[in-house]
Amino acid sequence: QVQLVESGGGLVQAGDSLRLSCAASGRTFSAYAMGWFRQAPGKEREFVAAIRASGSSSYYADSVKGRFTISRDNAKNTLYLRMNSLEPEDTAVYYCAARADTIRLITTPQLWSYWGQGTQVTVSS
Repeated sequence: QVQLVESGGGLVQAGDSLRLSCAASGRTFSAYAMGWFRQAPGKEREFVAAIRASGSSSYYADSVKGRFTISRDNAKNTLYLRMNSLEPEDTAVYYCAARADTIRLITTPQLWSYWGQGTQVTVSS
């Protein structure tokens, strides 16, 4: 079992930056692939970014590529999402998730095992 707690969300203006954090506890954080997902009102939860257990590789949704950076600190059991050049379309609840590590990072939300409670990000125009 892995417990995940997100933080760092807030209300910002278009063009601003935010860094989300996800603190993990429970089983060995460094054994899990980690991901960020988001869900806007009336929409399905969608993949944002993922990173392998070792941090050796990452993968991004096209909509955030070049603007967002996922990273992890296995010594601190923490996952991060640096978000630059935020757009109103980025407004959503952001969730971190964990699952068993795989060679190919998985983007389907239903295939992730553990979830945090989410943190709201609102970008005004």
